[in-house]
Formats: sequence, C-alpha cells, structure tokens
Amino acid sequence: MGLLSSKLLSQYLQISAHFTTRHGGVSCSPYSTLNLAFHVGDNPKNTLENHRILADMLEYDLKNLIHMRQIHSNNIIIANSTMNFDTSPQCDALITNCIDIPLMVMSADCTPILLYDPINHAIGAVHAGRAGALNRILPMTLEAMEKNYGTALSDIQIVFGPSIQGCCYEINENIADEVKEKGYEAALIRTKKKVSLDVNTILHLQLKALGIASEQIESINQCTACNCHDYFSYRADEQHTGCIAGVIFLRPLPL
Repeated sequence: MGLLSSKLLSQYLQISAHFTTRHGGVSCSPYSTLNLAFHVGDNPKNTLENHRILADMLEYDLKNLIHMRQIHSNNIIIANSTMNFDTSPQCDALITNCIDIPLMVMSADCTPILLYDPINHAIGAVHAGRAGALNRILPMTLEAMEKNYGTALSDIQIVFGPSIQGCCYEINENIADEVKEKGYEAALIRTKKKVSLDVNTILHLQLKALGIASEQIESINQCTACNCHDYFSYRADEQHTGCIAGVIFLRPLPL
C-alpha cells in the first residue's frame, strides 16, 4: 500500500498521521484500487474492505473512525466517543483531543489538511476546496481548536496533503473575480489563454495573516491531476473517480 507520511508530524510519537494514495485496495476501475469514499458509486463492499485494509495497516479500530460527509462548507464538528464509523457528520472539519478516535478527511483534488497541537494534544482534519478555502474553513478550524483546547497559533503543526495545483485547476472569470474580491489575487495564475487557481496559495496566505511561521507548515507538493496514476482526481478522471484520505489519531501518552 502506498502511504505518505509527514516529516513534520512524524517526529511526534503520540500521533499517527498519513495520507493514502490510490494503491493497495480492492476496488475496480475507475475506483481502483484504494477508494475510501462511499458516495462516489463504488461497490460499498469494496469500499468497506478498503477501510479495513487501511485500519489494519495503521493499527486503529475501524469502528472508532470518524469520517465526514463533506459539503464544501465551513462547518466544524468536535469528534468524541459518542460518534463512530457509521455516524459520519455533515461538515468539512473535525477536531478532537480524544485518544484513539481517528479523524479522516477525503479528497479527489481538494486539499486534505491534518493539524496537531503538541502542547494540548489536540488534532484536526480539514477538507479545503475552493469554496471551503474562500469561506475560511482552515482559520475557523484553528479558532475552534483555540477555543476548545487552548491551542496557540505558535504551536500548531499543519500538513497539506496531495491536491490539485495551479498548473491544472483552470477556472472561469466569474470565479477569478470572486477570488480577487476576497483578497487572494496572488492565488490566480494568468496566461493569454486561461486563468488558473492555486487553492493552497489561498490557504498559505490565510496562515501568514495569522502569523503562523513557515516552519509550522508542510506541503506534500503532489498535484493529484498531474499524478492521477497515484491519486484520484475529479478533474483528470472526468468526475468518475474515488477518494484518497488523510488520517490522524492520538495515541495514549507514555507513562
């Protein structure tokens, strides 16, 4: 199975944090092979088996996994022990300070983001597409972690997983105008023939405005559209595709 680890987060023994690729599962084309989304048209038995494979690989209890019904919003949910694999909330960010409750964010071009506060031992998983980024889902999630767990912006560790990059995300002028009106013109890439958007630039601008240092941020700079042999891409796969995922969970503190 192809799993991506974060150099930034791997230094912390109390957490497990990984991003998946499309390899190592049982799903058939166009979901081949490690699709983790139930809503894309894949055989649900195959999707469930893929979840079992991933849970075994990362050594977590699948029934405790919280995954989202993502709606391109700025809704944030606090995950706790009353929730489980079968009760996925409708939101685009999850946070928790509970041990052994894995949080999962799925994506097929949007940016999956994993968060860790090593001081207060809190984590987050964020789904940031264009709409979510423009609606400030990431800054709002950091605010929620500060409110609920005392997370300081100077402590937070942030990792962006594989996502579509500006090289492949062509947009129309109406969207470009919206991006410009919200103050993110630097995220636009213009040529004579087209205008493209780099969503991660929006996210980085938001973090910079909050005073978060570059040393606290890691980007896995893999474009899902350029590398659709390794990742699912809604655009490159012409809307018929699966989802990769980012997964993070807290382990018990050593005695």
